[in-house]
Amino acid sequence: MSMLANPTFFFLTFMNSISLGMNMFIIAAGLSLILGVLRVINFAHGAFFMFGAYVCYSTVTYLDEALGAFWLGVVAAGIVLAAMAVVVERGFLHYLYEREHLTQLLFTFAVVLIVGDLAKMIWGTDQYNVPYPHGLDGAVNFGFTIYPAYPLVLIGIGLTVAVGMWLALSRTRWGRIIRAATQDREMLAALGMNVPMVYTGVFVIGSALAGIGGALAAPRVAVSPGMDATIIIECFIIVIIGGLGSLWGSFLGALAYGFVNNFGLAIVPEWELVLAYVMMLGILLWRPWGLFGQPEEDSH
Repeated sequence: MSMLANPTFFFLTFMNSISLGMNMFIIAAGLSLILGVLRVINFAHGAFFMFGAYVCYSTVTYLDEALGAFWLGVVAAGIVLAAMAVVVERGFLHYLYEREHLTQLLFTFAVVLIVGDLAKMIWGTDQYNVPYPHGLDGAVNFGFTIYPAYPLVLIGIGLTVAVGMWLALSRTRWGRIIRAATQDREMLAALGMNVPMVYTGVFVIGSALAGIGGALAAPRVAVSPGMDATIIIECFIIVIIGGLGSLWGSFLGALAYGFVNNFGLAIVPEWELVLAYVMMLGILLWRPWGLFGQPEEDSH
């Protein structure tokens, strides 16, 4: 606790919390979108995150860390995961929408195993490091302390994605169609909309966000097999405490996760592994449907 009385340490922990929260939001927003519209518990989301990190690594390595290679890697991760999502959704998942959730869950878990083995076939089992992008490998001087430049950019990207998704969902025709699909897919189909293509689009966008989130996380984590196992649990915690299908719920949930993770580690490091679960339990005891969610009977 005494460390938090140090203004510099408090500032650094505060900024690290926001940076982690914004990276987690980009990933969790895709999961929340898929869960809110398709009503599919997509365990493969973490595997898509991992694959995106690997794609970014390969792009940066292939371009020999040239100027802009990292950002091309981020774009490549989004494109590759979007293509994979089309194959998964149109080839298999869309046949399971009317099936029980257990069947969908088993299918997405199978995708986790397939994507994990595919990653091992391509990249092996070694750990890889992705360098910070050119120009962002330094630090920004705040006068009383310095702070790394890349996490600041990550905060800006997270805020941009949040505002962009909010505008797209609330101010565009496509956004209104997605919200209508969330509320009543049968009525949407009766009005002549191609609901299967809407579902494909939502799954592609959500999966691309997972890949982009993985690419953006690559400089701060070790890119290795199994990195998907932890991230999917963290994403589900964020989506659950924020409220299923809620964009701003995921945003606030990701920030809450970032603060609990970083400040909790500074205050009670021996509780590191359980703090997020304690936070989720406390919020669900207070609001069982999450911070921005709605009671089940009110959603129909």
